[in-house]
Amino acid sequence: MPTYQYECTSCGHQFEQIQSFSDDPIKHCPDCNGEVKKIYSAVGVVFKGSGFYKTDSAPKKSD
Repeated sequence: MPTYQYECTSCGHQFEQIQSFSDDPIKHCPDCNGEVKKIYSAVGVVFKGSGFYKTDSAPKKSD
């Protein structure tokens, strides 16, 4: 299950929550009961194997 990051708009408290894709997003801060927003950040992804590189699908040069 994915881990989501949230930040309270009232007190600034940041926390993580493990949730299923089908779970509703969290709406209230566990510290002050204020509204929270979901924080989106870049995720590091590494693709290994053939077919993931620019040179794999490039046309072959003839000499």
